[in-house]
Amino acid sequence: MERAPDGRGRIRTWIGGAVAVLAAGALSVTGLSGSAQAADINVAKNAGYESGLANWTCSAGSGATVGSPVHGGAAALRATPAGQDNAKCAQAVAVQPNSTYTLSAWVQGGYVYLGAEGTGTTDVSTWTPDSSGWKQLTTSFRTGASTRSVTVYTHGWYGQTPYYADDLSVFGPDGGGGTDPGPQIPAAPSGLAVGSVTSSSVTLNWSGVSGATGYNVYRSGTKVQSATGTSSTVTGLAANTSYDFQVTATNAAGESARSATVSGRTAQGGGNPPGNPSVPKHALTGYWQNFNNGATVQKLRDVQSQYDIIAVSFADATATPGQITFNLDPAVGYASVADFKADIAAKKSAGKSVIISVGGEKGNVTINSDASATAFADSTYALMREYGFSGVDIDLEHGINSTYLTKALRQLSAKAGSGLVLTMAPQTIDMQSTSGEYFKTALNVKDILTVVNMQYYNSGSMLGCDGKVYSQGSVDFLTALACIQLEGGLDPSQVGLGVPASTRGAGSGYVDPSIVKNALDCLARGTNCGSFKPSRTYPGIRGAMTWSTNWDATAGNAWSNAVGPHVHGLP
Repeated sequence: MERAPDGRGRIRTWIGGAVAVLAAGALSVTGLSGSAQAADINVAKNAGYESGLANWTCSAGSGATVGSPVHGGAAALRATPAGQDNAKCAQAVAVQPNSTYTLSAWVQGGYVYLGAEGTGTTDVSTWTPDSSGWKQLTTSFRTGASTRSVTVYTHGWYGQTPYYADDLSVFGPDGGGGTDPGPQIPAAPSGLAVGSVTSSSVTLNWSGVSGATGYNVYRSGTKVQSATGTSSTVTGLAANTSYDFQVTATNAAGESARSATVSGRTAQGGGNPPGNPSVPKHALTGYWQNFNNGATVQKLRDVQSQYDIIAVSFADATATPGQITFNLDPAVGYASVADFKADIAAKKSAGKSVIISVGGEKGNVTINSDASATAFADSTYALMREYGFSGVDIDLEHGINSTYLTKALRQLSAKAGSGLVLTMAPQTIDMQSTSGEYFKTALNVKDILTVVNMQYYNSGSMLGCDGKVYSQGSVDFLTALACIQLEGGLDPSQVGLGVPASTRGAGSGYVDPSIVKNALDCLARGTNCGSFKPSRTYPGIRGAMTWSTNWDATAGNAWSNAVGPHVHGLP
């Protein structure tokens, strides 16, 4: 969607005194100064990227349109520098000679440049370094005496992260090419679904609508709130009560018809342990880094709202086998442990589960005896009570003993009760066979297990459930390996797809969010599959996981903004 710069939407007028006199049979008009000029317009075409890359040319195939993040409408440009290519996306626009134009665009992500060349006078450009949110770049240029076309462009910088651009404007006199038509009333939203619920709130998710700039949420026919994204939490509801919801899409042209109605029931007042929200049917999991490794440093309050389960990474081992503790790293910027605990409580009040993760690449907790199993259960439950964690994530990457880990998790479950959130993040090699220790553990605790988010990265090639070899980085790799778990005894609700949030989040195996969405569609609906298509669908598949919320934030939350709504919109 395009926007005119403030104060520039005026019509140039002329006023002259006109006096008609009749002389020698001819009509003459005097007192006119100059000729009428048309209104200034945005002479760029497809300036909001709503029609894909129509009218745009991006170097070396570096550009693509995405549905998230967007500044306006339903699409934006994502361009990725690589090697000696700076991801330049350009368009030639028709202009008037000897005229002034204001060039602007909304951008975020890595380094972004905005400029104009071939002006016939002085070419211009402006730029900004990394930006985690939308920021407007603006400059202006004047055309030469014979200039009829100017090339406007955006580009990133060599070796830097992808950038995003939206709502570009070249505002000035019409050069003969016209402008994009004005906005139309958007279509009604589709895919409205209930996400997480508490005893007093219901979270709604829906699919984005092309051309929409906002959404209205209706409860039982009455508008209760507005939203700019495709998710909203309705609060102030009664416990154990059913409500009907609808959503509309809005823009400058008006409001759409209402979506189909969905019903959501709030949780009972005493179902889970106090403050422990239920995990939604389809959930997005993200690991939060309790350290600074070059990714964006976050407090828990900064974690994107799309995440339903937040795994605090990581607990620390003690000198006692099986025992864990937690040490808040000063590098993450908390003023106190109390401040950290308050953030956990706030996330849980918003319907999110915050859990403590055990292990990781450099972590090693040994549970290989009855004593160490008990030490693990006791110390983990103590951390849950002290910090308010909703459960635990098992991310042990140095080998496990299924017998004693099972005992430890059973003891923990007995202490924590039915509200325990239990997740696992094995490597691909760990889930190739049900005889593996990780797979055996998952099956042993199936009745208390929330989800297994296997790491589909840093892997190399692996066997799929059809016995064929698949290479990481494809839809087939995700679906064929997930099939092993789905057909090996886990419930679909206990299977999630774990991928890096950006190319910097792992050594290998990064896939574009579109690949993750296609894999989820393939497993849940039987659509958008690659060469491998499962023999049946798994509409109850839990969702997806990423390492990490910090690397996601470094890339402008592109991963969660794309994958989150898709997960929440699964059947």
